[in-house]
Amino acid sequence: MLSWLTQRLRPGADDTIEDTPDMPSGAHIIIGLGNPGRNYAKTRHNIGFMVVDELARRGGDGTNRKRFRSELYETRLATGKTILVKPQTYMNESGHAVREVLGWYRVDTEQAIVLVDDLDLPFGQLRIRQRGSAGGHNGLRSIIGQLGSDAFPRLRIGIGRGPNQAKAHVLSHFAPEEQQSLPQVIDAAADAVELWMAEGIVTAMNQVNGRASVLPEPAQET
Repeated sequence: MLSWLTQRLRPGADDTIEDTPDMPSGAHIIIGLGNPGRNYAKTRHNIGFMVVDELARRGGDGTNRKRFRSELYETRLATGKTILVKPQTYMNESGHAVREVLGWYRVDTEQAIVLVDDLDLPFGQLRIRQRGSAGGHNGLRSIIGQLGSDAFPRLRIGIGRGPNQAKAHVLSHFAPEEQQSLPQVIDAAADAVELWMAEGIVTAMNQVNGRASVLPEPAQET
C-alpha cells in the first residue's frame, strides 16, 4: 500500500541505514507534532510531544535513534512494537519527517497516528479522526502535502483558542489552572492512543469522541 510513498522517500545523508527494518504486522507508529528546542518545550503547540513522552514512559526500556529529521524511540506497549516519533523539522515542515519515517518503516498509514494540538477544541477535549483536512493546522497541512493524502488517523488534543491571535496562543504556555490539569489531559490522550492500537479506529472514535472533556465537571455551588 505504501509503495508510492517509499518511491518518493529520499533520506538525508545522515539517515542512511543499510537494511529496511522488518516491522511486525501489528506494529504501530505514533507521531507527536511540536517544535524542537527548550524555548518551545512547554508550549501548547508541543502537546503532541508531551503525549509521546508519556507513551515512552509507559513503554519503558527502548532504543533511542536520531533519524529522518526526527527523534525516534522504539519500544513495546501492550499491543506490541511501537515507534514513537518527534519530528525535529519545526511544526510547519513536519511532513518531510513523517514521509521519511513512514517510508522507511513501510508501515501502512492505518498503523500510524498523528498527535496534534487543536485550537478549535476546548482544553481537555479529545477527538480522533480517521482522515480529514488540515483544519488550519500547519503541521497537518505539511503532512498532507508530503504524503499526497489526508487518509491517516489523527488525535486532536484541545488547547482552546484563548484571547490572543492564533500564532501567539499556540506558542504560549498553559495558564496556571491549565497546568494543574495538564497531566490528566496527557494521560487521557495516551490512553486514547493505546485504545486505538488495541481496538482499532472505530472503537477509539466511539469511546473518545463521545466525551465532552477528559476533565471532571467543576463542582456546582449550592
